[in-house]
Order: sequence, then C-alpha cells, then structure tokens
Amino acid sequence: QVQLVESGGGLVQAGGSLRLSCAASGRTVSSYGMGWFRQAPGKEREFVASISRGGGSTYYVESVKGRFTIARDNAKNTVYLQMNSLKPEDTAVYYCAATTLLMAGSRQSVYEYWGQGTQVTVSS
Repeated sequence: QVQLVESGGGLVQAGGSLRLSCAASGRTVSSYGMGWFRQAPGKEREFVASISRGGGSTYYVESVKGRFTIARDNAKNTVYLQMNSLKPEDTAVYYCAATTLLMAGSRQSVYEYWGQGTQVTVSS
C-alpha cells in the first residue's frame, strides 16, 4: 500500500506558474502509474494528467495541453505537475492518485490510492 501527500499549491495570479509535488511513502512510486485530478467548487472531480510507471507515456486533458507537464522522479519517490500559464479556471483542489496498472489513464475508477489534495487558486 502506498500513501500519497500533495504539496505546492497556493495562490497565484493568472499567467503564473506552480509546481505540485506528490510524495509517496510505504511503497516505491515506480510500482504505480500516477495521475493528477482536480475538483473545482461545485463541480465533479476531473482528470488532469497521467504518467505510466516508467514515465515513457503521458496523457493530458485537452484544456491543459501545452501548459501542464507531468513528470516523475522514481529515485525521489515523487511525481510532479508543473503548471504554467495558469488561468482562473484552473482553480481547484488538485489530487494525485496511484494505480497498479502499467498505463495510467483518465478513468478515476482504476486508481486505488489517493492523496488528500492541495488547493490551487488562480486570481484574475
């Protein structure tokens, strides 16, 4: 079993950048495909990005392509979400999640482990 803790959220102006981190403990993160999801106030949680176990494959929701980058450092047992050119509509609680599937995807149901989330607020 793996435990996930997100960090790096905060308040930023539109056009700014943040880097979220997801630190894993209990098991090595290299055993998991990893994903980032977000939930805005009054909305359902949605997929943002995912990365395969080895890091060779990544997948993004259309709205963040070209602005967000997911990466993993298995040696540090950490997964990152670099967010650039932030927009007010990116405001949400961001969650990282882990799946034992080799190819992590966008379906929330395949992710067995979830962090508690970190708040990202983008002001206009």
